[in-house]
Amino acid sequence: MGRRTLLATAGWLAAAVLATLIGVAAIRLVGESITGTPGGVRSQAEVERALAAPEPTPAVPSGPAASAPSSPTGGPAATPGQRRSFSTPGGTAVAECVGSEVRLVSWAPAQDYRVKDVDRGPDDDAEVTFTGPAGEFEVNVGCIGGEPVARPGDSD
Repeated sequence: MGRRTLLATAGWLAAAVLATLIGVAAIRLVGESITGTPGGVRSQAEVERALAAPEPTPAVPSGPAASAPSSPTGGPAATPGQRRSFSTPGGTAVAECVGSEVRLVSWAPAQDYRVKDVDRGPDDDAEVTFTGPAGEFEVNVGCIGGEPVARPGDSD
């Protein structure tokens, strides 16, 4: 009877070791997708550098031969214009003008802040409000001459 118990214990132990090794191999195979963040995490300084880097603006034909491309709804499609970033202690937003209207392209709250409200446009103005330990900070932008500009306060 002692020999059966020894064989059963050895078999159970071998199965446990094999299951553990298979689990560890599967975790290594999957890698960062379980525990990491896709694309990595960027520091605030890296985000600010990326936002400050100038983006190439596409050449837009002008003159009588140029025609506006059409949108799926049949009307003229707006061509995205120049982008500009706006920073507050509560976060950063990037806006672009599309014709005479402004649109928020992206926004990111600073550490310990969150987004309270967003009106991304396109409209006469677009805004995002960040809230956190030091209060609320609003980025309110509009377009002047095809360029995004900051607007003071709430323009509703």
